Amino acid sequence: MKFIKYLLIGVLFGVTMTKSEVISWYRIQEMFRFQSFHMYGVIGSAVGIGVVMTFLMKRFRFQTLEGVSIKEKISEKGVYRYLFGGIVFGLGWALTGACPGPMYTLIGAEMPVFIVVVASAVVGAFAYGVVRSKLPH
Repeated sequence: MKFIKYLLIGVLFGVTMTKSEVISWYRIQEMFRFQSFHMYGVIGSAVGIGVVMTFLMKRFRFQTLEGVSIKEKISEKGVYRYLFGGIVFGLGWALTGACPGPMYTLIGAEMPVFIVVVASAVVGAFAYGVVRSKLPH
């Protein structure tokens, strides 16, 4: 019962992804072929909202679930790790046709092939957890 709000937010997120056509493989294909502005508009809006929300969370001293200040959690450790992470993220997105956000939504939209994508993402996250201490952070 404690985490019901997170389930409801996830359902709302899934409905929003479906209704905005962000989970559409064709929309993603159009984006990677520079044929449509739709996805760039959605991503640009998300980045803008993320910047504003991060600023507000720092300004009003929000805390994580563990009680750590957001300002302390967000650190400036270098641009290379973000570039490398972005490249890996983009390659995975291009290969699967879905970013991590709507993967579960796609399964719910009766596209069972994405069970393989979700399983691969879980294995990748587990592998990262195993080698995390050996990586430069």
